[in-house]
Amino acid sequence: MGFTVKKEIFEKYIAFTLCGSLDSSTAPQFNEEVRQVILQNPQTLVLYVDELNFMSSAGLRVLIFAKQKLGTAASLILVRPQEQLLETLRMTGLIFSVSIVDQYPE
Repeated sequence: MGFTVKKEIFEKYIAFTLCGSLDSSTAPQFNEEVRQVILQNPQTLVLYVDELNFMSSAGLRVLIFAKQKLGTAASLILVRPQEQLLETLRMTGLIFSVSIVDQYPE
């Protein structure tokens, strides 16, 4: 399956909707999108990931990069991650650096 990323800029946050497989061939595309929005210093970055059916270590690196660049004052929120993604976040400890929600905004 392919990969699509849709970016939306709102007054209080920037959102990405990720669909498909985030792997070594698609991570550079998402990484470039993240790099562009980080320059805007968002206070909240929201990732709608309920349609993301696979994420490799390359995709995980993009999430880690995003959280590092956002810093501690900004939030990285994942909306409706599938169990496979949650397990990866738990195993890597990244789950402690992100917020997991069922919907956003709440």
